[in-house]
Amino acid sequence: MGYREETLEGRNAVIEAYKSGKTIDKLFILDGCQDGPVLTIKREAKKAGTIVRYVDKERLDEMSKTGKHQGVIAFSAAYDYAEVEDILELAKSKNEDPFIILLDGIEDPHNLGAIIRTAHQAGAHGVIIPKNRAVGLTATVARTSAGALNYLPVAKVTNLSKTIEDLRKEGLWFVCADMDGEVMYKLNLKGAIGLVIGNEGEGVSRLVKEKCDFNASIPMKGQIDSLNASVAAGVLAYEIVRQRMN
Repeated sequence: MGYREETLEGRNAVIEAYKSGKTIDKLFILDGCQDGPVLTIKREAKKAGTIVRYVDKERLDEMSKTGKHQGVIAFSAAYDYAEVEDILELAKSKNEDPFIILLDGIEDPHNLGAIIRTAHQAGAHGVIIPKNRAVGLTATVARTSAGALNYLPVAKVTNLSKTIEDLRKEGLWFVCADMDGEVMYKLNLKGAIGLVIGNEGEGVSRLVKEKCDFNASIPMKGQIDSLNASVAAGVLAYEIVRQRMN
């Protein structure tokens, strides 16, 4: 499957993209621009939960490939997003307890791609990411996933805390990666489970952490206090795999 990420330049192109239902991951608008078409784009972006960044003309000129951006440049998703229900259905079709990785604010596309690759190899049924303050399914993410995006559903949700509440009703419980948590080897990570991994710098947000059942830490012997987010996700995911195999 090829990468379908598009760069959309100009007001009409972006408005038509929203009308057609295309997923826009990032939107750059000339700071201070408030005319009718731009206000329309802003309304559509708000409804869709698109990340909007206001930049100066020089920045837009640098990004533009056509020189005709009209104060608006958007980037569409490289792959289509799944629904959370698709992830649950995949687990059901395999007659397996759901294993889902939820990412709270991963902003580095290489980290997201690596996590998706690991999630697929570890037998997870899907990945869930938030709409805001997080990278989407860009071409860089697709390349870094090394093809895993062809097989693993990724859902994008408005509210991660609410999604955890909804999944709890489906029988899942949740473990949060946290340096101050219980050492992962001491936790029972079997059954229907959601693994929550946080932002590269700040970790899992307080509101999301409060929704989790346990906090799991990875034993560390070095002098620095954390692992890269994709590495942490891999270590914890494979502890879940180990326990499921026993």
